[in-house]
Amino acid sequence: MGADSPQPVRILVVDDDPGDVLMIEEALADSDVDKIIDVVSDGEEAMEFLRAEGRHDQARRPDVILLDLNMPRMDGRQVLGAVKQDEDLRTIPIVVLTTSNADTDIVGSYTLQANAYVTKPIDLDDFNDVVRRIDEFFGRVVVLPKRV
Repeated sequence: MGADSPQPVRILVVDDDPGDVLMIEEALADSDVDKIIDVVSDGEEAMEFLRAEGRHDQARRPDVILLDLNMPRMDGRQVLGAVKQDEDLRTIPIVVLTTSNADTDIVGSYTLQANAYVTKPIDLDDFNDVVRRIDEFFGRVVVLPKRV
């Protein structure tokens, strides 16, 4: 991100389960990667946020999206498809973070151009470890596209 005052990594969490959102936020807070976390609870709100529309007209473009698959109104598969087909949004890395380990969901997500597919562990310590690893990877290892 550059040696001179790197910008915090902006993470958009798209998940309808308040318990999972809280665990994700707590795991992210445990790392020393400088970040800003935004949370939306379904796919329609995610698309509003990403397009800076409606109640999210002040939203800032995220550097990475953590996306649950199973949500009301517009599910994660639909969000993934819409983002990756949108010329302005397709370069945002998307990590599918979901409880499903079904082959159809895994293959389907990669077919829709997910950048990674991670199954949410049941165990709290494992869950925290997985989220911290995602955070470290995107916060320290990966070179992210510059924000426009």
